[in-house]
Amino acid sequence: MWARQHLSIHDIDYAVWERDKAMLHQTAKVSQSCTFVVDVYKSKYVYASSNFADLLGYDANKIATLERQGDYLESRFHPDDFDQLVDLQIKLGQFIYSLPLEQRNDYCNIYSFRVRNTKQQYVRVTNRLQVLEQGLSGKAWLILGNMSISPDQKNSEHVDCTVLNLRNGELFSPTLLSSPTIHLTERETEILHLIQKGLLSKEIANKLQISIHTVNIHRQNLLHKLEVQNSIEAINKGIELGLLK
Repeated sequence: MWARQHLSIHDIDYAVWERDKAMLHQTAKVSQSCTFVVDVYKSKYVYASSNFADLLGYDANKIATLERQGDYLESRFHPDDFDQLVDLQIKLGQFIYSLPLEQRNDYCNIYSFRVRNTKQQYVRVTNRLQVLEQGLSGKAWLILGNMSISPDQKNSEHVDCTVLNLRNGELFSPTLLSSPTIHLTERETEILHLIQKGLLSKEIANKLQISIHTVNIHRQNLLHKLEVQNSIEAINKGIELGLLK
């Protein structure tokens, strides 16, 4: 969801992250939850607190070198829950990007799902995700996660999710969100697929045996219907809406 913002290195300041990291190290000493941070620009974890070793029995060495361990935390998620989390994040992404830019970082997503501990047992955890830092343009840059053992160890195969508005305290379930309905013509859908493949308007016109003027009209209609500014945003929106793979 956040990675599709196309952050620029000129939009972020890593001195800010060094300050935040020092603060997180201090907080971890008294916190009863596991904390991690994802760097959207680098598309990877950049921090995980030592609490993961204490609370879930995870390999302390892997936690300490998480930047080189990739998706170590995700590998512990229950596979059925992982698929549900992906679906929920797509739905939440559609909601977030329907908001004005200045409101997109105001929400905290709270999930309850199963992770595996070192005893090879699945325990239910509560995980809160929110924006820790944003870039100069207001795009989400550092994502903060706080994971703790859920007090409700119910036997459920479903991921629970609640969305909290950090500004006004409003709570709602993503199941109440209605997915936007986009009606593209068969030709517009065809052209969107060709744009995704990297074809220029002239190449699309030759392939479909229509004029370049007609292609450009279809492209303008696509931008209008998808409510985007350019082809890259159109492709990303098409993927979010399931129009593209």
